[in-house]
Amino acid sequence: MSTLSTHVLDTSTGRPAEGLTLVLEARATGESFLELSRGVTNADGRVKDLLGTASKLAPGVYRLTFDTGAWFQSRGQKGFYPYVQVVFEITATDEHYHVPLLLSPYGFSTYRGS
Repeated sequence: MSTLSTHVLDTSTGRPAEGLTLVLEARATGESFLELSRGVTNADGRVKDLLGTASKLAPGVYRLTFDTGAWFQSRGQKGFYPYVQVVFEITATDEHYHVPLLLSPYGFSTYRGS
């Protein structure tokens, strides 16, 4: 089964986005999603054990929601996006999936990393 990691970088400062809350969900039926886990990024902008050591992801559609509005507000900044959602599909059960988020107050980017 697949594993998943994420990393958030504040590109406006060139620093990891420490303390940013995120939620991982799996698509259940239709357009509804079921929460799998929550996490808060560490000093390196990563969430360790987002799935826990025993959990793996099956093929399917998943969504990571990053609470960017609260994160910028906690730093005394105003951001344009109150949250960022990244929806992706896992197809291969033997691969690692890395979903990084490059973030600034008025933009974001993501890609499938390794």
